[in-house]
Amino acid sequence: MLLASVEAALGRLGVKGRRVLVAVSGGIDSTVLLDALATLQGPLRLTLALGHVHHGLRGLEADADERSVRTLADKLGLASFVARIDPGSLREGRSNRERPTLQEAARQLRYQALQRMADEWPADHIATAHNLNDQAETVLMRLLRGTSPDGLGGIPEASPDRRVVRPLLAVTREEIESFARERRLAWREDASNAGDAYTRNRIRHHWLPALTREFNPQLLRVTGNLAEAQRRDSEWLATLVEAAAPDWITKHRGTQARGPGEAGGEEGDRIELAARGWDALPEALARRLVVRALGEMGAGRDITRTHIRRMLDFMCGGAARETGKTLELPGGLELRQERSSFVLRRGRGGRGE
Repeated sequence: MLLASVEAALGRLGVKGRRVLVAVSGGIDSTVLLDALATLQGPLRLTLALGHVHHGLRGLEADADERSVRTLADKLGLASFVARIDPGSLREGRSNRERPTLQEAARQLRYQALQRMADEWPADHIATAHNLNDQAETVLMRLLRGTSPDGLGGIPEASPDRRVVRPLLAVTREEIESFARERRLAWREDASNAGDAYTRNRIRHHWLPALTREFNPQLLRVTGNLAEAQRRDSEWLATLVEAAAPDWITKHRGTQARGPGEAGGEEGDRIELAARGWDALPEALARRLVVRALGEMGAGRDITRTHIRRMLDFMCGGAARETGKTLELPGGLELRQERSSFVLRRGRGGRGE
């Protein structure tokens, strides 16, 4: 069952006959992914190598993980690549607002390291071991914290450029554990996964099992189906935003480099937004255009639905407001009304809304 699911995913993703760097932590999920891909290597004409990222967070345990992965690569006769990262480096010299969590920093640096390994080998794709349980945990965590409809799309089966692929995304952890037992695989356990310090762990250990038991035995599947449906809708809407953006958003590049710890683009960057017509757009399209503009300026997690709503209200009421009026936004941004447009830029003082 698991092999059939992985083979079907690889077919959908166009991975047959390609070079694949398998991201292997040493845990059960990535060990099963590697074993499945190695089993399918001949029939699907895959060329495999292992990529392992040492995060420097678990001391001797992480060193043992690295040795285990190297041993596994040697056993399978595959090339292996190892990179060491320092998640704390992304947190230094940044304000609390701009500083990523340790987990966010580790994830960002991990993907960067895997991309470098893939370039070095080189690989057509990077395969990661995200599974259906990870998908349900992600959707539920986003829902509880507050998210947009796009956020309910969860983890995609492939990155936008299709280089990162996730062949286990339709497979449950129960199926992974059963496969590992049947194949008598050996893997490493990360002790941090056993505790409840992180929100994801509490969802994994308590909330998802309880919801599955008390409300819907198929909770993982229905959550996965929701994520897939929402992601497809979001991809379609993204094409509409892409087509509409040139009529509503114009970015002008600055010449000054941003300072240490600043989020976003260049210090002199600004975006011009159309002066009129925002109130005539479908709200879903208007919101996404605003989000796109904010993203172009490097606005991150501090932007909320309230800020998007305030921007739209500001622009829809522009005709009755004098030139020079500004709306202050998080991350040092401001939206200023000019004669022929609205301008989104780094704040320079002045009268706020």
